Amino acid sequence: MSEQNHMPADQQAQTESMKNPNLVTLDEPLQRGTLLITEIEVRKPKAGALRGLQLVDVLRMDVDALRVLLPRITTPALTAQDVLELDPADLLQLGAKVSDFLLPKDARQEASLGA
Repeated sequence: MSEQNHMPADQQAQTESMKNPNLVTLDEPLQRGTLLITEIEVRKPKAGALRGLQLVDVLRMDVDALRVLLPRITTPALTAQDVLELDPADLLQLGAKVSDFLLPKDARQEASLGA
């Protein structure tokens, strides 16, 4: 048995997040039928995933822009309705991941040094 099995759930989630920095653990899990979604992986969008969106709206974490974009870049794939049902804190976490992806490498490094 691994040590991780003996950790509290919140500590396990924190360990998972360190392994995969694109994994967001939801404060309020989403229920979709019998599926309970507690974690969402966000992939860096390619230009095609951004089609039809204004980058400034994505960077501002506009809810309508995230409602369109997140289903294209999340695992499990969220639906537009799922995005609208997210707890605001969870939407903010997901939006922050997306915004980080859009920053140039230098700006990301500066942001991480300043934190």
